[in-house]
Formats: sequence, C-alpha cells, structure tokens
Amino acid sequence: MAWDMGFAGKSAVVTGAGGGMGLAIARALLAEGARVAALDVKAKPEGIDDALYLQGDIADEGFVADAVARAAAAAGRIDHLVNAAGVLWFDRDKSAIDMDMSDWDRVFAINLKGAVHATRQAVPRMARAGGGAIVHFATIQCLRGDTKPQDAYQASKAGLVAFSKSIAVQFAGAHIRSNTICPGPTLTPMQARWDENPQAQARAASGIPLGRLGTAEDQANACLFLLSPRASFITGTELVVDGGRLALP
Repeated sequence: MAWDMGFAGKSAVVTGAGGGMGLAIARALLAEGARVAALDVKAKPEGIDDALYLQGDIADEGFVADAVARAAAAAGRIDHLVNAAGVLWFDRDKSAIDMDMSDWDRVFAINLKGAVHATRQAVPRMARAGGGAIVHFATIQCLRGDTKPQDAYQASKAGLVAFSKSIAVQFAGAHIRSNTICPGPTLTPMQARWDENPQAQARAASGIPLGRLGTAEDQANACLFLLSPRASFITGTELVVDGGRLALP
C-alpha cells in the first residue's frame, strides 16, 4: 500500500529550487501531486517542467512578493513554503574578524532576509487557506563551532532557526507549522569542492557515523515529512539530518 503524503491538490513555494536540495524537494513535491512554484536566481534546471519557474534574486523583496503572488494566483492557494535558498562562499566567508562586511551583509540578505521575504508573503495566504507548513533549511554548523569558520553563513542560519521558532509560536493558532532542517555534510552544488576530490569526500564521510555523505534526496525526504500531515504535531523545532555527525563527542 502506497504511503499517501497528502500533497495532491496542494500548492508549494520552494526557494533555491534551481539546484541541490531545493531542486530535489521541488521534484519530490511534483511527484507527490503538488503544484510547485520554484524560485531561484539560476536558470530553470531539468526535471521540473511542470513547475511554475520564477527566476530572480531571493534578496529582492519585490521579486519575492511578485513570485508568491503569481504562485497563489496560479494554484488558488499557498499551503507550503520551503526556504532552501542559501549561499556558502568558502573563498570569502570566514571569521567575522577578517571578512569583508559587504560579504557578510550579502550572505545575510540571501540566507536570512530572503527567507523572511518569502515567509511574509506566504503566511497570510496560508492563513486564508486554513493553515500550512513551512520548512527552513539551516545547517549543523549553526549548532557548533568550527576551526575553519564561515561566520556569516553560520550566523545567518542560526538566525533562521530563531525566526522559525518565532513564526511557529505566532501562527500556531492559524494552523501554520514552522520547522527547520539542519543538514550535515551533503553532496550538492554548494559543496562542489568535493566533486573532483574523492579523497576529501572520503575524509568527510569518515567523520559521519553512518559512513557516507548525505544526498539532496535525503534532505528532501526529511522536508516532505515535515511538510506533510504525518508531522501535524511537530512545530517550532529542528530536525538534524546529518548521519549522526552531531552525536559524536
């Protein structure tokens, strides 16, 4: 018997859907029968022909407002929002003591403020539809330190965790749930440094109890669970999807 996730006839907005986790989530939602509006600054990728693809900068409030309005007009409602857009710039994002603060501001504009833009547009429409669910993508890095810091990335994602909790409490009465996924090391375009370096991949995998790096599909599976009615009593929390990495001493 198939496990019905309850997405048929529902409408979802997915940011960062031009690649990586966002693309895997958009594909999974489409496969489950949802109507998907996919937002990204990149050109439309393959495999989401049935999505409404809207290309633009998530940090641009005007673009996000127009995109969510178009998604709502096309589907007649908004039920789900996935804030998967984000950047990690290994060459520029480092200790806050050393990094260029213009890079800091740009990372925050994309990783945190972009999610706020999308949430501001989606929540009132979810409320009118009788409720909904939001999943934000943070990182295990916002729960730990690092000898090779990416301070803007980590701090912006920590802000996203706090923002999600606030939204969860504010709008629980409107039957809107808000949760965060904290991925561990995952093979996506954001980690392109591993593509041609199997030794680096192996070293990273050796630090994960399950013995492998995560995939975009691993994160998509967790996301669809949190969006689905199967998670109807889960809100205001973080789901760590890291193969056990944070469980290590």
